[in-house]
Amino acid sequence: MEILEDSKRNCFQDETLHNFLTEACEKFLQAGVSSPRLDAEILIAEGLNISRTALLTHPERILSKAEIEMLAHRIQRRVLREPVSHILGVQEFWSLEFEVSEKVLTPRPETEILIEQCLKVLGKTPVPMRILDLGTGSGILSIILAKEIPQSQVTAIEQSVEALQVARKNILRHAVTHQVSFVSGDLMTVDWQGPYHLIVSNPPYIESADLPQCMPEVYQYEPAQALDGGRDGLDYYRFIVPKAWENLTDNGLLVLEIGHTQAESVVDFMKRDSAYQDIQVVQDYSGYDRVVLARKRTSNG
Repeated sequence: MEILEDSKRNCFQDETLHNFLTEACEKFLQAGVSSPRLDAEILIAEGLNISRTALLTHPERILSKAEIEMLAHRIQRRVLREPVSHILGVQEFWSLEFEVSEKVLTPRPETEILIEQCLKVLGKTPVPMRILDLGTGSGILSIILAKEIPQSQVTAIEQSVEALQVARKNILRHAVTHQVSFVSGDLMTVDWQGPYHLIVSNPPYIESADLPQCMPEVYQYEPAQALDGGRDGLDYYRFIVPKAWENLTDNGLLVLEIGHTQAESVVDFMKRDSAYQDIQVVQDYSGYDRVVLARKRTSNG
């Protein structure tokens, strides 16, 4: 708060938009923010309720004292490495806007690979279909799959009561309350209420010892239970893979997001007892292993 108070004391009435943007970028650079210019533009434009284009085409605009104080508060929160999504309270994903908070994991762009793979292979699955989303968090996967597959019914399991509150708001925002139902509880103990044609999950997969080495945006501001995958990061996969087999229809599909070093281990889990077939590992846009998917092998398959 000391930096914030200093910024308020140094405010002056003839501060231009250009000067404020330049100063914000410098503060972000000094704080180690990975995308200083982009973050500054987003926070300032949204705070002033203008487009980023307007921000750049009217650099001479004079900010009022109230505007400077409001924007300085936002800038200081980002200097302390609070995620932009938390400051704004929303995150765009799959060209849709979702409410987020410190109680849920902010969706990463690479998670879109998981959805793309679901939609790519679901043509082989009968409709209407039942879908299970394990650890739904803010409800993003459930909502997008419900919207992309209008005949689907989605069950979303989540342990955190606070996360479920966020998910319910997003379900209402995107008008899919008739398709999505929630189960409150730990995915390792609650009844999954199967069978399902598709089971999907982005479970916690960071090794416990590695959590403190994560970026401050992650380690300081996101819920640990959505990140911590146990000693080797694989605790949830060990449980989900065999449990999913019990809750999938014949030839049902399991799609999991993974950490980029975990593909071999997760594939090995799927190969045990010849439980799954058509196992695939899919890379993200940076070339890292990101998704593992497979079909349930049946006794005659």
